[in-house]
Amino acid sequence: MKGAGEVGGAPEASGENRASGENRALSGTPRTGLRRHRERGRTDRDDLYAVLDAGLICHLGVVAGGAPRVLPTGYGRVDDTLYLHGSSANGTFMVGAGREVCVTVTHLDGLVYARSVFSHSMNYRSAMIYGTARLLTDRAERIEALRVITEHLTPGQWCYARQPSAKELAATSVLAIPLAEASVKIRDGGPSDEPEDYALDVWAGVVPLMTTFSKPEPDAALRPGIATPAHIRGGGG
Repeated sequence: MKGAGEVGGAPEASGENRASGENRALSGTPRTGLRRHRERGRTDRDDLYAVLDAGLICHLGVVAGGAPRVLPTGYGRVDDTLYLHGSSANGTFMVGAGREVCVTVTHLDGLVYARSVFSHSMNYRSAMIYGTARLLTDRAERIEALRVITEHLTPGQWCYARQPSAKELAATSVLAIPLAEASVKIRDGGPSDEPEDYALDVWAGVVPLMTTFSKPEPDAALRPGIATPAHIRGGGG
């Protein structure tokens, strides 16, 4: 599948999550430079924010014991800092503290059907971030980062649900990763067939893919009389 091995427009990032400063361009480094389909690259920092803010799960890549490992986890963002949360007992997560890591977020937006098998592709939005992960140790900073992550994944829940206990905070760790070195890649549109293939009697086009939230399902142990809050009825993130 052409281009499918290199997966990267989305809604704009919210104003409160936009970093200040005049330079809106992503920094170009040897690691973030695109080698194929450079026309799909995005260099505006707002494109990075949009991909991150539209996602819920990222993949954290680390090297542990001389071998690469990839861990899926939830995250949240404030300005040019990405916060990832994980169990304090998770060795793969904790090995990233103070070390170079790679974080990716990918949205699959559609399957692209072409007239030839080779020209099939995918429409996607993806971001890849490199940086040194910082383990948060200050209690106030950790709580604020957990609030950011909670509000990103389940808006409205931080103030609605019970706050974390000391035991729960001790069991949860947070890594902060700067968004100083990142790349964004986006593919949209239809297939790019070879000129001679347009004469084939083969259907071509795009099958869009969207992630949507369904109707909330109450917990079986929910006490009678507890209604679904408005911030949950309105759908997730």
